[in-house]
This record gives sequence, structure tokens and C-alpha cells, in this order.
Amino acid sequence: MENKLKELRTILAEVADLHQAAALLGWDQQTYMPVGAAEGRGFQLSTLQTLVHTKFTAPHVGELLADLEQQAGQWEADSNEARLVRVTRREYEKRTRVTSEWVSEFTQATTNAHHVWAAARAENDFGKFQPHAERIFELRRQYAHFFAPFDHVYDPLLDDFEPGLKTAEVQAIFEALRPQQVQIVQAIASKPQVDASFLHLNYDEQKQWDFGVRVISQFGYDWQHGRQDRSPHPFTQSIGLQDVRITTRLNANYLNAALFGTMHEAGHALYEMGIDPALARSPLASGASLALHESQSRLWENLVGRSLPFWEHFYPALQESFPTQLKDVSLERFYKGINRVQPSYIRVEADEATYNLHIMLRLELEIALVEGTLQVKDLPEAWNARMQEYLGAAPPNDAEGVLQDIHWSSGLIGYFPTYALGNLISVQIWERINQDVPDLPDQIRRGDFAALLSWLREKLHFHGAKFEPQELVERLTGSRIDPAPYIRYLKAKYGAIYGL
Repeated sequence: MENKLKELRTILAEVADLHQAAALLGWDQQTYMPVGAAEGRGFQLSTLQTLVHTKFTAPHVGELLADLEQQAGQWEADSNEARLVRVTRREYEKRTRVTSEWVSEFTQATTNAHHVWAAARAENDFGKFQPHAERIFELRRQYAHFFAPFDHVYDPLLDDFEPGLKTAEVQAIFEALRPQQVQIVQAIASKPQVDASFLHLNYDEQKQWDFGVRVISQFGYDWQHGRQDRSPHPFTQSIGLQDVRITTRLNANYLNAALFGTMHEAGHALYEMGIDPALARSPLASGASLALHESQSRLWENLVGRSLPFWEHFYPALQESFPTQLKDVSLERFYKGINRVQPSYIRVEADEATYNLHIMLRLELEIALVEGTLQVKDLPEAWNARMQEYLGAAPPNDAEGVLQDIHWSSGLIGYFPTYALGNLISVQIWERINQDVPDLPDQIRRGDFAALLSWLREKLHFHGAKFEPQELVERLTGSRIDPAPYIRYLKAKYGAIYGL
């Protein structure tokens, strides 16, 4: 059995190497690649992803898995070996249903669509992107039907990002969350608004960059195994456990964008950097799911970065960096300003109280598009109508509306729900951490994040993708994904800020 396990590990390592080479090309595509290189990059990525698919779905991999499964009783159920075979089997069963031709076509379509989307957004021209979006949604519907029969056509798409989770489960969670969150937003709207005008002054971009680097270095981001660059849409890219890169977006006239975007991406990177090195070059060497990943970015961005103890430590340094803009802004005023609740057009700049509503809107549109009850050509109108209904703020143009997110150009249909689920999980985890580390606020007030990072590394990061998301959430918090802690958190935080 040891020889068969070694052979499987060798194949999986080669697959991981090919996948990481594609990841490096993808990172370059969004950072430094010349615009005119898109077609060639599409061929390169298509070749690599087809090789990944072909190598991973070879019949011999299935034979090795079958042999190892017969002997699996020799391992502890949660051992790396047992979980590797289990997770690989799950991925093997999925990927063997998908044709190499589809993988090649999808990779080329999304690579070409990325730069068309970027141009369409810059030019506020949805019509330019529309045919690419139509093709991508058509391909994702084809992908879903590789897995028929299913409870819902969206299930296979969601499963790519949240293994084991069903569309009906997500809809039930959101149905429980939406009315309570709307009620909180309405209660806040009835109160005098806090002042955040100081956030919209001119802030030197290099000083913003330097302050962000200082913060995430203190969090524990390892610059020997990572770097930061600029991109139109901030993202984190893992190119193996020893190379985890982040990007940020700077806005000279809005401090929050880079300030919290940098913390957010660092949260993703810290997760990847904390995975057990023994899992490297295997299907276990990643986060458990996109929602678990988002729980980490939102934890560092919001629960740490938007907290009062955090700014009791860092605000003097920020004032020192921007004395003209912030010299007359008290800590209390700054804290309230960065937590201002105001419906906005842009998801990535949304406050904690309204953010999930952006996600619910996108989920509903994605489901309708996949079902075929909504056509891509009607997407801008549907988007604006739901924005008006949910947030009372229809965007003035498509660049600030339907074209704002990169995800559809990348074919990431099924991804959006993970953002809101990540918010919920982050607070569930936060409640448990504060039980285990009762002086955590004081540690943060001192700028000491060692105990927090250590807890996350031990309880969550180290395990990589060994456990399915709901299983891992229950192990961490004692319950499956639950919106109640998040609602408690919003009521407590914004009750204090707005006097609810």
C-alpha cells in the first residue's frame, strides 16, 4: 500500500505543479501582462489546464484510489493519508465527468473575457462584454449538466467553491439573515449620520501603501514568501505554500480602499501561509472552501481592522502619516467614520451592515441566469432594479453596477455566496477565539497579534482542505454555519455607534 500511496502522491504533486504554473500565469495576467498578450496567454493557460485535467483524470489514478480505499481502515480517519484519499476521490469523481474539450474551451473563453471586461468597465460599455458573458454562462450551464441529475442546476457550480453545500441550504441561511439585516440598516437610517468626509480627502498613495505594509507585517504576513502588487481588482494568489502573493488597489481620494483592502487580502494570504507543509503539492494544500477563506479575510479586515482596540494602537501612526488630513479628527470620530453605514454601489467598499445584501443580489441573478429565467442582455436592468430594491441606490452607470466585479469574466459562477457565508463564519470563529483568549482586545490594543494568529494557525489554517466546510465550522465553533452570531455582532457594534 505504501508504494501505491507514494505513486498517487507523485501524480498529485505533478498536477499541483502544473496548476501552480497556471496560477503564476494568471497572476501575471492581472498585474503585469501587456494587454495585447491576452490571446497567447489564453492558449498557454488552456494547454496547462488541459494537461492538469488529463493527468488528474487518468484511469490509473482511479485504480490507485480504489486500491488505497480497500486498505483505508489502516489509517486514522482524520490522518493526512485518509483525508488525502477521500478528498482526491471526491475531486476525481467530479473531474472525470468533465471533458478535456470543455476545460480547454472554458479556459480560453475566460482568459479572453478578462481583458474585454476590463476595457468594458473602463469604457462603461456592457455591450462590449455581453457576448463573452453569454458564452461563459452557457459554458457553466454545460458544466452543471455534467453532474445531472441534481437538486438544482446551481448545485454543481456552488459545490466547486463550497464542497457539499447545496443551493437550498444557502437560500435558507440568507432567508433567515436578510430580514434581520434589512431591519438593522433601516434602524441605522433613522439615526443621525456619522461624519466620514475626512476619508475622502487627498491621501498620498505611497504613504497609504507604506502604512498597509506596516499593518500586515505586524499581522504576520511573511515577505520572504509573499509580495504585494497593484491590480484593478484586489486578489490573493497562492503559487504553492511558499509563494503567496497579494494585490491591492489605491485610491488617492478615498482612504478606505487600500487601507482595508490590504488587510483583507493579507487575511487570505495568512490562511495559505499557515497550511501544514506536509500537505504541499496535494489537493489538501489549500483552504477548506471559499467561505472559510473569506472568513479569514473578513476577520482581519473587519473584526480586527475596523475595531476600536486596533485603532487605539494604530491611529497615532496613521495621523503621523497624514497629519494634514487627520490632525483634527479624534479617534472616536475616525472609528465611527470608518464604520459608517451608507448604502453604496460598490460591493468591495460596502460597510458591514449592507455588504451581505450585495451578495444576495448577485446570488439571485446568478441563479436566474443559470436557470435561463434571465438573459444576459437584460442583466444591467435587473441589476439596477435589485440595487434599488435592496439598497435604495441604483448605480448611475454599468461600470459602477453590473461591470464592477471581475468574477463573471473569470467564469467564477457559484463563488459570490461564499462572501456572505464567510462573514457569518468569521463571527462564529471570533466568538470562540474570544472565549479561548479572553484578553484578546487588550492584546490587539497593544498591537500584538501573535496569540490570534497562533489560534487560527492551530485550529484552522494548519488543516488545509482536509475537512469539508460545514464539518470544519462545526469543529471550530460547535455548530454549522449560523447567521445568529453575525446579527448579534452587528447589533452590538452599530448599536453603540448609532445609539440604536
